[in-house]
Amino acid sequence: MASEKILAEKKRQVEEIAAKLKESAATVITDYRGLNVAQMTELRKQLREAGVEFKVLKNTLVSRAADSVELGELNAVLTGPTAIAFSKNDAVAPAKVLSQFAKENEALKIKGGVVEGRIVDVAQIEALASLPSREGLLSMLLSVLQAPIRNFALAVKAVADKKEAESA
Repeated sequence: MASEKILAEKKRQVEEIAAKLKESAATVITDYRGLNVAQMTELRKQLREAGVEFKVLKNTLVSRAADSVELGELNAVLTGPTAIAFSKNDAVAPAKVLSQFAKENEALKIKGGVVEGRIVDVAQIEALASLPSREGLLSMLLSVLQAPIRNFALAVKAVADKKEAESA
């Protein structure tokens, strides 16, 4: 029988994973089997730069944590070696980094994930990865908002130039 100390530690780990699943904007579950140490180090570096936490976790602990936060459907993808990327702020960042890395390194397989509290499959994660970054979306929105003002200013300038040309 497992000692009380070990059970308490496992319970703490399950609670920690459950909290991360609950508070993350996006969580992506991967199979890292076949990646060497250098590739894993590079992947961790890229994810850290994007503000994403990446952990190798036991499937049983993740399964219990998922059940406790009502994400029991995740259990279907919790097979084999599992590494999970958690992102609190940016829902696109983990999908984008992992998708790009998976294209360059066929050993990394994306299994599924959770975005804004909803379970998503690989296709939805790929679609999310194809979206521009938050900054890119904001700059697109800003240019759309500025277009009418810019066009109005150009029209006013054209009228002023025409009046000036007529008076001269």
